[in-house]
Amino acid sequence: MQSMRIWRNRRPFENAVLVTAPVCGLLLITLNVRPPSVEMAMPRPIRIGWELGFILVGLGGLLGLTWPGRVSTALGIELASMLLLGTLAGMYSVALMVMSGRMAIAATSFITAVAVGSWWRATEILLDLRRLIRNIDVDSGNCPTGGRR
Repeated sequence: MQSMRIWRNRRPFENAVLVTAPVCGLLLITLNVRPPSVEMAMPRPIRIGWELGFILVGLGGLLGLTWPGRVSTALGIELASMLLLGTLAGMYSVALMVMSGRMAIAATSFITAVAVGSWWRATEILLDLRRLIRNIDVDSGNCPTGGRR
């Protein structure tokens, strides 16, 4: 069986975003403030989900990065977090562009980069999970990350 290396928790930008996301979500909720573009573009129930999503993304992503158990479980948790983060950032990017147009080109560019980076990381995780599946010892059913299939 070939050796396999999966790098976890070695992405400082991802870590910084995941630490910042729940703080951002909590501040949006507790201070009852939000960007005007979000206020105008998103109906209240969606806006509440958007705000709560940041808390969920950050806590879930950090949980995935620090998960002490099976690597596959940790990657699955991180995958869910990255997909949700990409969606939340994409929602904000669309709201910015629709409501502010060219005036928000810099902010939209950076927020879009967060969305693209999140989806990029999600793709990397999917590829890592595929490699894990391929490395399962078919004869014994043992998984190289611990436990059985």
